[in-house]
Amino acid sequence: MGSMIAAALRAITLGMAVASVALGGARAAEPIKIGFSMALTGPYSANGKAALVADQMWAEDQNAKGGLLGRPIRLVFYDDQSQTAPVPGIYAKLIDIDKVDLLISGYGTAAVAAAMPTVMQHGMTFMSLFGLAVNDQFKYDRYFQIAPFGPGGGGTFSQGFFEVAMTMNPKPMTAAILATDSEFPQTAAEGARKWAEKFGLKLVADRKFPPNTVDFSPIIRALQAANPDIVYIACFPPETVGIIRAAHEIGFAPKLIGGGMVGPQYASLKQQLGPLLNGWLTFETYVPARTTDFSGIHAFLDRYQPKAAAEGVDPLGYYLPPYSYAGLQILADAVTATGGLDQAKIAQYIHATTFHTVAGDVRFAADGEWAVQRLFQAQYQGIKGNDLAQFKQPETQVIVYPQGFKSGTLIYPLPH
Repeated sequence: MGSMIAAALRAITLGMAVASVALGGARAAEPIKIGFSMALTGPYSANGKAALVADQMWAEDQNAKGGLLGRPIRLVFYDDQSQTAPVPGIYAKLIDIDKVDLLISGYGTAAVAAAMPTVMQHGMTFMSLFGLAVNDQFKYDRYFQIAPFGPGGGGTFSQGFFEVAMTMNPKPMTAAILATDSEFPQTAAEGARKWAEKFGLKLVADRKFPPNTVDFSPIIRALQAANPDIVYIACFPPETVGIIRAAHEIGFAPKLIGGGMVGPQYASLKQQLGPLLNGWLTFETYVPARTTDFSGIHAFLDRYQPKAAAEGVDPLGYYLPPYSYAGLQILADAVTATGGLDQAKIAQYIHATTFHTVAGDVRFAADGEWAVQRLFQAQYQGIKGNDLAQFKQPETQVIVYPQGFKSGTLIYPLPH
């Protein structure tokens, strides 16, 4: 029998992209259905499949404990193909036809934002998976973000990079910003401009580029000519690879560079780039360190990693999977505590409670973001070759922010 993900993808190729997966538990009671879209095909499918493995692990675990409210859990999910266009229809079907009891989001800012009007119209509590500052626009009191961006996520996402930069001696005087011209990177870039202004840094370059950019050499040469002390970059994985390679080829080595680059968090890119990452600083949501010994995280990863290898998805699982699992932990705790599926009561309980999850302790602010931001800034150090196993060692990914999670010391400037 094929894996659950493979089964879902076979169903998609046959026609309607749907998979309804019942995972163990008693059959006598009507199941509690949890619905979501997920990127199972398209450019974000690696993330979507990794998150789905974690979701399925949680459902298995919860069903082994008797389900929720004495009822088995069933996950009902559809492939959004890494696009926003199918998302509103998916959530309308989940609510109106599939009659799901609880909702979580697909992966990423655009997918979350696309689902919000439908979710709000039906008054559902919504657990979002890595949507940056989505609720700044909607201001929905039943929205929650299972990512450690902090309140006002657009600004706090870039905060760590600039606070780390200002610990350098001598302090930087000039900065540059480089971002993809799409929703998430531009939100991050807007936050970066505010931090640069707050710290009195002169912006000597502020550039955006289209998502289909392939040749980054002219862009990096222009940044080099501007000669900034630090460079904040917000972009997606293919662009991350192109930017890092171009910087190395040209010899562009400011005092500090990185900050908001999506990609180095993935096992595949860590392995692909190897020592080219040394000295770069960017966000991580989890790396192994003595300061990140969250309750249950090691047991989770020990179970996740062989499952991921069998499914052909991210074999480390540091970026999304712990958070995908944690979001469902929170929903389950709220349902159990309130004794039912009343969406208003569930949301009220989540707002009022600190949760203990595999991703650490989580408490939410009024906007549904984490009350305290805990987005790590990690510097890659001492990477040798392209062996993936080295990234399981804490010395290759050193947390330098926030202060309470520091696991090492910043090295600067970027090595040539």
